[in-house]
Amino acid sequence: MSTVATVLAGVRAAIIDLDGTMLDTIPDFHVAITGMLAELDLPPVAQEQIAVMVGKGSENLIRAVLALQLNEAPQSPPVEARFNVAMEAYQRHYLAINGQHSALYPDVIAGLTAMKAAGLRLACVTNKPIAFTTPLLKLKGLDGFFEVVYGGDSLARKKPDPLPLLTVCADFGLPPAQVVAIGDSSNDAQAARAAGCPVLTVPYGYNHGESVQDIDSDGIVTSLLEAATLIRSTIPSSLN
Repeated sequence: MSTVATVLAGVRAAIIDLDGTMLDTIPDFHVAITGMLAELDLPPVAQEQIAVMVGKGSENLIRAVLALQLNEAPQSPPVEARFNVAMEAYQRHYLAINGQHSALYPDVIAGLTAMKAAGLRLACVTNKPIAFTTPLLKLKGLDGFFEVVYGGDSLARKKPDPLPLLTVCADFGLPPAQVVAIGDSSNDAQAARAAGCPVLTVPYGYNHGESVQDIDSDGIVTSLLEAATLIRSTIPSSLN
């Protein structure tokens, strides 16, 4: 058995990230942020610039965008002075187009289906606000796969804090070693390591503009379907 398979042996559930793991949502972010910036009389920002800012929650994203466009530090007085108005505009624009410009990554549905067929319990944990997350999952036909869904504002702390992952483990009544986290960024890996969960990463997401090879994970999988196949190979046939 390979090292990755050894780490995954005994896994009975999976916690899966949303942005950059199941869905390419950068186009949605871009449309909403463009509308927000227009209201603030600030110039637009490129999709490529937004991609390196995504993953740490909406508050961090909006502060980073304002800092870039105002040429200021993210929590400087000029940024904070415009933050509340910017956040209100961003949320309004995002809710209006949520999911309309985003797309599923390859083999997401197949991967989730295979995980369910293998008897895995599934949770979605994202730093996206829950008001954005719930309708997006429904629009893309993903909501039926997950027993538990937590957004970035569902709990007191978000990833990379381990609290959301540990909460899912408690919900499922499973020790962290039996719950694998799957994501695209260092946020997911750091949360998993702190929680004591094994972690797999996908190579096609955002990861704050950094290489996925630099993430401290137990392995890189090309898709959720590959992740499902790998996990299923470690489950005794009597449990399949």
